[in-house]
Amino acid sequence: MTKLIAVLAGDGIGPEVTAEAVRVLQATGLDLAFEEAPVGGQGYRQTGRPLPPETLALARRADAVLFGAVGDPEFDALERRLRPEAAILGIRREMATFANLRPAKLFKGLEDASALRPEVAGAIDLLIVRELNGDVYFGEKGFRTSPAGHRQGYDVMSYDEAEVRRIAAVGFDAARRRRGKLCSVDKANVLETSQLWRDVVSAMAAEYPDVELTHLYVDNAAMQLVRDPGQFDVIVTGNLFGDILSDQASMCVGSIGLLPSASLDANGKGMYEPIHGSAPDIAGQGKANPCAAILSAAMLLRFSLGEGEAADRIEAAVARAIAGGARTGDLGGTLSTTAMADAVLREM
Repeated sequence: MTKLIAVLAGDGIGPEVTAEAVRVLQATGLDLAFEEAPVGGQGYRQTGRPLPPETLALARRADAVLFGAVGDPEFDALERRLRPEAAILGIRREMATFANLRPAKLFKGLEDASALRPEVAGAIDLLIVRELNGDVYFGEKGFRTSPAGHRQGYDVMSYDEAEVRRIAAVGFDAARRRRGKLCSVDKANVLETSQLWRDVVSAMAAEYPDVELTHLYVDNAAMQLVRDPGQFDVIVTGNLFGDILSDQASMCVGSIGLLPSASLDANGKGMYEPIHGSAPDIAGQGKANPCAAILSAAMLLRFSLGEGEAADRIEAAVARAIAGGARTGDLGGTLSTTAMADAVLREM
């Protein structure tokens, strides 16, 4: 049966990198159909909404969603619900994609691209499991007047036990499939939300006797990612901390243009996107690295379509292209976005 992929390219460099990911998917020879729809700033321009109803309907109807990036300074003065970034939060909420998987592994040949010493960077092979539907991103928020009469902003961080259990289970299961080590990251020494998180995750460890569970405060985890990233196998953490740590991990492996992600619901349907933003400063110039989008497409095949062999082909092709010297500007090279994808396609 033909599988439908919803292509939501979005803003900035989103359309450029997503187009190359689609080319790579087409090269697999699988029976795939692609349907595009506007989202983010593009959606607001066309419909007055960053997440048009038709776009959401397509995402729900499709077998998987390939997402680009959203964000455009043109809309920074709009109220928050109308800004492009509201689209990504809205689609995650409406599709109930609560589990965000962000792998980070150093590609052979990029040891010198990392900000870390080559022998330290070379040991990076980790997976960050980030909860995606809670925390301060989705909590009550707004403005109020403080007792002193000052304007005050607030954002409520909260998780309930069920939310922690379901994302922790994803982390434990991922560790079972990898090297059997799970590090839970929180801030339990300060935040009650994190204390609940730690209590629930600790209690679940008895269900996974084959997984070694450790805990780190988020500030220490950030330090350890720089000091000794090779110690990590799977990291499970909340929405805010996961957002920050995964961006940090991207620079440890050389570039934010290399990290893909999968956002999955309870049934394995998902949205797949590079972790980088829309980068409006280089949009339309052919400078963006398409590898994160291409690797996101590989995750799409593996997790939502069950095409693990094709996913392996794509990931191996990216690795061979980089090992062979293919580099975009972020990696110190000169290849354009399309030329980098061409190098991957040759390896396929």
